[in-house]
Amino acid sequence: MTIKEALQKLEHFCAYQERCHDEVVAKLYSLKMSPDEIDIIIVKLIEDNFLNETRFACNFARGKHRIKHWGKIRIVNELKIRHISVTNINLALKEITIEEYETTFDQLSERCWENLIERNTMKKRKKFCDYLLRRGYESNLVYNKVKELELLEH
Repeated sequence: MTIKEALQKLEHFCAYQERCHDEVVAKLYSLKMSPDEIDIIIVKLIEDNFLNETRFACNFARGKHRIKHWGKIRIVNELKIRHISVTNINLALKEITIEEYETTFDQLSERCWENLIERNTMKKRKKFCDYLLRRGYESNLVYNKVKELELLEH
């Protein structure tokens, strides 16, 4: 495949959905491109604004929070896996307002608490905390919420 053909293919790939550098590089390797060709294509994609790590990080954070209801810890970890810079991660977290974050957390935690069918209080607490911690919410938020929900239940 020529550089021009690969560039066209990658422009479509990036236009369809925001991509991080790692995804684009992996795609180029799957197309059997050499490291030098990959560098040329990446530079061209950045120049033409098909590839923008800041934009990717912001869209990723917004989407994962609004659609999958992930907490900040999970979002940060997923962005780190994709080798996104700390600066871009911090910018991405600013995309989620405090009010939106708290509202999502409250709705998710209350729904989780109500849906847990467990007679043993300790097991219910553990399942609740594990679920929200897996979702990437901060432990202090989770533990305060479990105390609050237990008080409301009794």
